[in-house]
Amino acid sequence: MNAVPLSGPATLRVADPPRDGVVEFTDSAHTVALPVREALPALARARREARPHPTVALLAEASLLALRLVGAGRFEPGGDRWLPGPLEPGEDERVRRLADELDGDPSTVHELVAAVVDALPRGRPSERTAAFRRRLDAELARPRRTASSLPALVTISLRVEADEAELVAGSVRLVLQVHDELDPLHFCEAALLWTGAPEDHGFGERARTHAAIALRAAASAWPVLDRLLELRVPDEIALDTDELVSLLDDGVTALRRIGVDVLWPRSLGRDLTTRAALEHRDGQGREAPLMTGLFGPEAMFSFKWQVALHGEPLSDAEMRQLAASASPILKLRGAWTVVDPSVARKAKKRLIRTVTPVQAVAAALTGTVEVEEGEQEVVVGASLLPVRERLLGAATRDPVPPPTGLRATLRDYQRHGLTWLDTLTTLGLGCCLADDMGLGKTITLIALHLHRRETIDEARPTLVVCPASLLGNWEDEIARFAPDAAVRRFHGGARSLSDLDGGFVLTTYGTLRSDHTGAGDQTRLRDVDWGLVVADEAQHVKNPTSTAARALRAIPGTARVALTGTPVENNLTELWAILDWAIPGLLGSRNAFRKVWAAPIESGRHEDKTRQFADLVGPFVLRRKKSDPGIAPELPPKTETDHPLGLTREQAVLYEAFVRDTMERIKRADEDSRRGLVLALLTGLKQICNHPAQFLKQSGAVRLTGRSHKIDLLDELLGTIVAEGGAALVFTQYVAMARLLETHLDRLGMAHQFLHGGTPVRSRDAMVRAFQAGEVPVFLLSLKAGGTGLNLTRADHVIHVDRWWNPAVEDQATDRAYRIGQDKPVQVHRMVTRGTIEQRIAELLTRKRALADAVLTRGETALTELGNDELRDLVTLRRDE
Repeated sequence: MNAVPLSGPATLRVADPPRDGVVEFTDSAHTVALPVREALPALARARREARPHPTVALLAEASLLALRLVGAGRFEPGGDRWLPGPLEPGEDERVRRLADELDGDPSTVHELVAAVVDALPRGRPSERTAAFRRRLDAELARPRRTASSLPALVTISLRVEADEAELVAGSVRLVLQVHDELDPLHFCEAALLWTGAPEDHGFGERARTHAAIALRAAASAWPVLDRLLELRVPDEIALDTDELVSLLDDGVTALRRIGVDVLWPRSLGRDLTTRAALEHRDGQGREAPLMTGLFGPEAMFSFKWQVALHGEPLSDAEMRQLAASASPILKLRGAWTVVDPSVARKAKKRLIRTVTPVQAVAAALTGTVEVEEGEQEVVVGASLLPVRERLLGAATRDPVPPPTGLRATLRDYQRHGLTWLDTLTTLGLGCCLADDMGLGKTITLIALHLHRRETIDEARPTLVVCPASLLGNWEDEIARFAPDAAVRRFHGGARSLSDLDGGFVLTTYGTLRSDHTGAGDQTRLRDVDWGLVVADEAQHVKNPTSTAARALRAIPGTARVALTGTPVENNLTELWAILDWAIPGLLGSRNAFRKVWAAPIESGRHEDKTRQFADLVGPFVLRRKKSDPGIAPELPPKTETDHPLGLTREQAVLYEAFVRDTMERIKRADEDSRRGLVLALLTGLKQICNHPAQFLKQSGAVRLTGRSHKIDLLDELLGTIVAEGGAALVFTQYVAMARLLETHLDRLGMAHQFLHGGTPVRSRDAMVRAFQAGEVPVFLLSLKAGGTGLNLTRADHVIHVDRWWNPAVEDQATDRAYRIGQDKPVQVHRMVTRGTIEQRIAELLTRKRALADAVLTRGETALTELGNDELRDLVTLRRDE
């Protein structure tokens, strides 16, 4: 049974009859399916586990309820099955509370109870069983009870009492009370139960025995109660200071765990609360001025414990009194107060820790901080409150005037973007401008550079790091919108950083890597005191351990700005990588981020964490979409069309043979080689769907027409587009497929050009200019090389020859044409082969199923974890479709 995983989710598969149900336990490695009866020991073990998965905990508590029903005989025949009897009001409320606590469905509890009740009794119900049960019920209903009807089953509680003299001495008394188990409001003191008559206390003859049993259990939980057991009449005991500290420290929690309450008198308050106070201090521990050095190298913030009584913070004198007190009972503001030992410890050691300014900002935005005791509320000091307000209002404050050196008219949302950037960078904080592709992030950043030169006399240069394909675009935009600004390429063999005059320096991620690791005496990027450091298409450094990411982190600057249209392509860790560069320390270490933020949010079960995370990153990430009201109403319409296509006979034969042969190899493969075989299967099938020549690695004079309907459709689409004077972008994820299309278009005599990862930078710029000038109507692009950064608004048609696993990547590619500057309606064409894996993936992504979520998160690798049957179902050719 130890092999049953309890840390992952558990699912009840219901059946008819319920006893045939199955419980599935799953973790990252495997799934164990057990019949309901055999699953009970595992669920019992889960109740002893420290942190079982919430779904396991829910089923474990439901199984305990079912076992209690069976043990009490509260079940009855119902045809061919046993049915649970009606739940008591308290039990029904427990089911609802249990489901709420564990984010579950109450129906799951009822279904498991029904399955366990049906599975445990020996034999199946019959007509004889039903007849016997009817006779038994009639016999039990006869009024022939001879025992007392007074309650005998009881629970206990402990009442705290103390007079003034005892409080001064730091002691209290514990009085034992006995309650009716079914009616807790019916109670008496233990002294009366032990010495009085039933008519005095209202309990049956066996109540004293049950009370003694409950007291022994309480003494096992908190041994100080052994002193009550030693008394002939266990009425009360006096607690000295040490015992009272033990009660507060351990006893109350241990007793509550077994259902014994400790009741405190109203006159003895327990209203002391603690929270973390965040303060800004200068080097001598004094409160610092509002903005002097707030984010400078000497800035220091500290968290200190703040203790409050009835919500009002204690004064310094009261804090000293609390810290000096040796008793857990203290007179504060004229009233006696119980001091929890943890509160006393916090008062004695007020300083929690010092933190960096960015960590202080994070705590101020979320209102919480992680300390040894767990997550604590934060009170923000006066010095940091205005900063928080400026951050929260940065995107909505009145826009700053456009710089006089800008030769363009900014749209309203671009002016707000400039204002937001100015607010963050003026504070010395980084940020991420994450507008949709085509909304003008480049011109907004150019405006920021000019604005800083005019307002804060920023004479230092701005460094822009971007993909090689965007160098020409940046040069053209700067020359167009800021003609007075100097611009220099730091790229190629003759690059130099001498005599910089405060303009723009453009470099690539590739140059950044070589500059970081190369030798020589020349000035490197990290040796320059930059004003702004800009990472364009910042998703290129989403892997923080890559050479480019490490080199980017080593470059100094007053502020860092990340530009990207897709801050989260796959998972939240990518956003961490971008923000940890822009605002180091905001989200903590990568491992801490995964534990505190990413894992709870991506599980979908922690809405409070999602809201907290939005509060934390919201001020530093500005995200606007083309579909947002008022952002880009001038954009023309976009029409998206899926073109379903069949396979040719050659494709169908190849497809089925490849599935059959590869699935046989997968069945025989070990775990390590299986993953590679699955990926090879998926890639091969997609290549077959494109064209047999791609899968068979044919080239040269090979025949292409008539072997794939994608070629036929492409001929039809391009013929119409070119005849109407339009222009098209043709995307494929495979360079080999693009080479075949090149050969085909050459034979047709259709003018075209092809951009891929190996295309030199100068050639890329020339290709973009030629296409935008209308010299070439068809632009072939590999998805990875041409899917980001390029401005290709000459195109009014975008054709996706094959489907990518992540629709966000396809959208980025489409946005090469559908962006600011586009004045024609854009038509998007997606080719999908019917009955194949292409159609299955398209359907899954559209329906947002669980598998689709996995594909969106981890791409093709998610499909390597499918079982053989599921994988076969995914890839099998369905000829009827």
